[in-house]
Amino acid sequence: MDIKVVVETTEAIGASVAALAAMFRRGTDDVGSASGDPLRDRADACLDGMAELARMEAGIAALKVHLAAGYAETAAAIAPPPASPQEHTVQDMAVTAEVACVLTVSERTAGALLAEAHALTTALPLTLSALQAGSISWQHARVMVDEAANLDRAGAAGLEAHFLDADAPNPARGCPAGDLVPSRFRAKARTWRERHHPVSIEERHTKSARDRRVEYLPDRDGMAWLSAYLPADTAAAIWDRTTSAARALQGAGEARTLTQLRADVAATWLLTAGRETEGSTVAGEVPSPAAQVLITVPVLSLLGLSEEAAMLDGYGPVPPSMGRALVAEGASSFLRVLTDPRNGAPLEIGRTSYRIPQTLRQWLRLRDGKCPFPGCNNQSLDNDADHLLAWARGGTTGISNLGQPCRKHHRLKHTTGWAPSDAGTHEPPGWTSPTGRHYASEQPDWEPPRLPSETVALANSPEPGAPEEFDNSPGHPFPAYPGPDSDRDLPVDYDPLPDLEPADYPHAEDPFVEWELFLSSESYSVR
Repeated sequence: MDIKVVVETTEAIGASVAALAAMFRRGTDDVGSASGDPLRDRADACLDGMAELARMEAGIAALKVHLAAGYAETAAAIAPPPASPQEHTVQDMAVTAEVACVLTVSERTAGALLAEAHALTTALPLTLSALQAGSISWQHARVMVDEAANLDRAGAAGLEAHFLDADAPNPARGCPAGDLVPSRFRAKARTWRERHHPVSIEERHTKSARDRRVEYLPDRDGMAWLSAYLPADTAAAIWDRTTSAARALQGAGEARTLTQLRADVAATWLLTAGRETEGSTVAGEVPSPAAQVLITVPVLSLLGLSEEAAMLDGYGPVPPSMGRALVAEGASSFLRVLTDPRNGAPLEIGRTSYRIPQTLRQWLRLRDGKCPFPGCNNQSLDNDADHLLAWARGGTTGISNLGQPCRKHHRLKHTTGWAPSDAGTHEPPGWTSPTGRHYASEQPDWEPPRLPSETVALANSPEPGAPEEFDNSPGHPFPAYPGPDSDRDLPVDYDPLPDLEPADYPHAEDPFVEWELFLSSESYSVR
């Protein structure tokens, strides 16, 4: 890391901040308007301020590049020389994890930053200089890194010189690169790259095809994105076949749009491939998944008595109708979980059908929800139970000494200086990095159940039946709760179960002892 460049960039950012402050100070101190139009002067000041901020953002991005590259170099110097490629990979993983935790970003984002910082500081000096000067944005710099990724050093130098060096033999014509929106700059850079790439497109395609993958991204309102990175001909064939099948379903009696039919056809094909189905699944609704998914459904919501959201493992809240459908059509087994009515945290997990190790594994899934490493999104089904303190060192097989890291972070724990900290019954373990920094783990947001007002009224009644009035006596175990639709205000310190331990609950007896028999009985139906 060039300390002189870092200092100069920091001083330039400070000068820009001072200039902005002076600009806005003049706007508040001046009496009248220089142009006679105060609104126009204010609009111009706002536009000039945004332009200056854009230059500052570019300088800050350049400073972050220098610091990221500097940390990577320093960490490599501190670490012992790797004895194998595997050990080198593990050291890179530890560096990426530290940067991700410091910036509070995913490891994928941190890895991209480190790779971009390395490229800019070692192979793209003109791009980094333009970024420091504020003549291009961070988006432009990333485009340059992407398009130069598969070029040799001479090709990368030719690419950035074409767009950033006015004295190049054949510079780009028209407006400067920084005046193009990033998408148009990418189009022009990609065109130059294809024309001058020393490797044939056939070889590059073969290499890129090794990166094919499917990605999953949760979204709002019980929806998610599923995308695939595939060879162009495969993707085009899938799109055409899906569109043809969707068009074949259109007709007078079909209310779904072509876009909706494409999604339903693709989902049906993926969920029914390789297994027998009843009737035509393409023409009907999308079937419930038979794959292994974890769904937590409140019992009253499962019975159709409330509309409390279910929780889909690896996603979050989903509509109760989706939870009921998954239970009715896709569930092959059930696990009863008793929760604290005050905060929704799990109290006990049923052990009648499982051995204790399996029960603890299920408890881990409830407690952590995912890999407990900060920023990791790996779902609990992909992870393994692991002793925080090794059994050989005296660790116990209790919930407070267990975690469920994904395989990547399990490997990180055993091969680097990263170490998990203590866990609790309801708190997953945090992590301490090789530099001594501690990062807390994300925790599920438990909430108390939202009971129907009739149920709360019945619980508050000293006698069976529908009570006329609630019992407000101090000694009554369930202080009066007016229900969610009442205009009455609850006191700030309201607690429906004050000073009671779980064993002292008046209604602690499990009402569904024969849970599986209850769900399989003819009297039960999913609404």
